[in-house]
Amino acid sequence: MSSGGRPGTRDLHQGLPPAMREAVDDFADHLARVRNRSAHTVRAYVGDVVSLLDHGTRMGCADLSELDLTVLRSWLARQRTTGIARTSLARRAASARTFSAWAHRAGLLGSDVGAALASPKAHRELPSVLRADQAAALMAMPDRHDADHPTGIAHDADRSAGSPRGADRPVGPAEEAALLRDRLLLELLYATGVRISEACGVNVADVDHARRVIRVLGKGGRERTVPYGVPAQRALDEWLTRGRPAVAGPGSGGALLLGARGGRLNPTMARRIVAGYAEAAGLPRTTPHALRHSAATHLLEGGADLRAVQELLGHSSLASTQIYTHVSVERLRAAYRQAHPRA
Repeated sequence: MSSGGRPGTRDLHQGLPPAMREAVDDFADHLARVRNRSAHTVRAYVGDVVSLLDHGTRMGCADLSELDLTVLRSWLARQRTTGIARTSLARRAASARTFSAWAHRAGLLGSDVGAALASPKAHRELPSVLRADQAAALMAMPDRHDADHPTGIAHDADRSAGSPRGADRPVGPAEEAALLRDRLLLELLYATGVRISEACGVNVADVDHARRVIRVLGKGGRERTVPYGVPAQRALDEWLTRGRPAVAGPGSGGALLLGARGGRLNPTMARRIVAGYAEAAGLPRTTPHALRHSAATHLLEGGADLRAVQELLGHSSLASTQIYTHVSVERLRAAYRQAHPRA
């Protein structure tokens, strides 16, 4: 049982009829092996489908073939009564449609009953982004040294982010390496707009210094090449020359960004590093994803083509990228209201 005494996905899965359990397992395998979905996505979709099938059995469906649009709509309606967010409802509807389409192709459903299932329109909040001057201030933070803390701002960032002193940073002679690593992390995130998991997954061999591009592995195992600028190149050169050799060890492999023990820097600690420097700089709460949003917005504001930004971010759909045009327009409207005498 899950916390609070309510049945979790595993319990609901075990309570399904054997044929339904087998269908769920085959669907999970399809998502992971054929669709190359991440483990997180597979868990989310499987959880949704198990919930749907449990609801169906409670409505009298003894077999998967009895699943119909009425059951799907009833399930979504029940989800809505629990007060979950519209974005979650939209995802669960997508899970149901994906499962229905797969089950139909697999011969488990006579028709694709989910094809007619409407998806609740999700209300999309505009992402928060830094101003260009705020981003510049954040990039400069690893170069600052606080006189009260001779080991530098790096440990201040750790403390402000709530992590123990030196939890992920080399100490002693390798302190400079930590600062160089942090500067490269910030520069790469803002220069390229890559996701934090993509940045942490970059290997030294993925960097093309001559063309100033890096190769990253994105969602669904899709590979793309992303350019970076001169400041990021300087940070990269200094890290590879003076920083990485000071902390690299047998467990480093080909990883570009390393943690204190020489292993690959993990996304959780990278988020703490970004948040710590942002707090030390007096900026609003800033995450790696906020730097991704900022990079996209600043590119569009600078005149970049929407399709080019889509390719840079690795979005499969242009609709995902268009949110940044709304951000730019809202920022323009805010500036107009503040500055124009007849606003």
